[in-house]
Amino acid sequence: MIECLITAPQSGGGKTVMTCALLAALQQQGVAPCAFKCGPDYIDPMFHRAVLGIESHNLDLFLSSETDVRQLFARYAAGHGAAVCEGVMGFYDGIGGTTTRASAWHLADTLDLPVLLVLRPKGASLTLAATVRGLRDFRTNSHLAGILLNDCKPMLYQSLAPMLERETGLPVLGYLPPMAEAKFQSRHLGLYTVGEIADLNKRIDALGKQAQKTLDLPGIRKLCSRPALVSEKEKQPVPSRVRIAVAQDEAFCFCYEETLDALRQAGAEPVFFSPLRDAALPRNCSGLYLPGGYPELYARELSRNEKMRIAVKQALQQGLPAVAECGGFLYLGQTLEDVQGVSWPMAGALPGKGIRTEHLVRFGYAELKAQQDSMLFRAGETVPIHAFHYWDSTYNGDACKASKPVGNRSWKCGIATDRLFASFAHLYMAGTPQLAQRFAAAAEQYEREQSLCQNRKN
Repeated sequence: MIECLITAPQSGGGKTVMTCALLAALQQQGVAPCAFKCGPDYIDPMFHRAVLGIESHNLDLFLSSETDVRQLFARYAAGHGAAVCEGVMGFYDGIGGTTTRASAWHLADTLDLPVLLVLRPKGASLTLAATVRGLRDFRTNSHLAGILLNDCKPMLYQSLAPMLERETGLPVLGYLPPMAEAKFQSRHLGLYTVGEIADLNKRIDALGKQAQKTLDLPGIRKLCSRPALVSEKEKQPVPSRVRIAVAQDEAFCFCYEETLDALRQAGAEPVFFSPLRDAALPRNCSGLYLPGGYPELYARELSRNEKMRIAVKQALQQGLPAVAECGGFLYLGQTLEDVQGVSWPMAGALPGKGIRTEHLVRFGYAELKAQQDSMLFRAGETVPIHAFHYWDSTYNGDACKASKPVGNRSWKCGIATDRLFASFAHLYMAGTPQLAQRFAAAAEQYEREQSLCQNRKN
């Protein structure tokens, strides 16, 4: 089995392009790869899944323990011919930018993965070797195993490759030339999503074919070969006891697959629906999960779907257990300002109004401490979360206190009751499975109450 982690000295070095190219090439060769993303990222795994529909999962060493990460990696990689992990930011950049915790290096060290370093030779040549040597020697075991060049012309590669090998002692395992297919646009929360990029399948296919020509795939295979993985604790499917409606469309696309799996393991069956297009919540659901996404880009369409807005508000008023994260939190508010500054009516289940700020409001990892008992939390409990948003609310709640893991910054946030948790915080229930268990339990209780009411009516 091929196992590796793709990293770079900094963001914007081409990790996603190189990862997609390698995955596509391996898929085209019949290797049956799977993909992983280091850190709290929703968009890059979308790109991985777009490569002929392969599996992709997040591995996060702040949101979950090293033991959990090893188990998740073994579980999801088992049965595949390759497991390619995409790093985050620069190789050693972890929490707060001042530690290696939760960095790409931390993941490589936890899983003992060979690391392929992506370099973009723009405006540098010999200095690239100094960069590589610095990265190699920064920690006793850097796990650096090879170099890949991105956006590199063939003639330049011919001169750079032998120099880098001579100066660093690491093999150079090929390159990707400048390609129009490799240019993916970004917006305020990262890359455009896969559904917004024209001819994505064609572009990924082209990247894969190019990778077969100019990447040293036999060399990568030899360097990164590991015994086939077998999940140590393969979890058996849990019979579904309750159904939870999960928003999933262009406006609500930030949902961890591992969180959905945690809900399934808690006995809850996710049932997907679209707040953009559906007129009602799915039938026979006893819970509601509204993940994050880009509701601000679809504020008009969400607002014009009045039937769904009314259905969501009425469901929450009737006690339907609900979790709403970031974009889902904004959707539950009174109004939401779009990118043009126009405010549109939303579900109206919460008091706040969603407003545009033009800057990152709260960013990165944090620890969420519950100030009171609620559906998901017990007073005094602390769980890891992350946040990333340019929009804010006029009422963020005060059920929890969020604190940055580095420094002394903190803020009150969250609206929490025995049937609701709504906040800008993104949860990772695979790392805190008690959250999934409590959510499922609340849904079961709601279902029992509804059955009792129905029996009394009859």
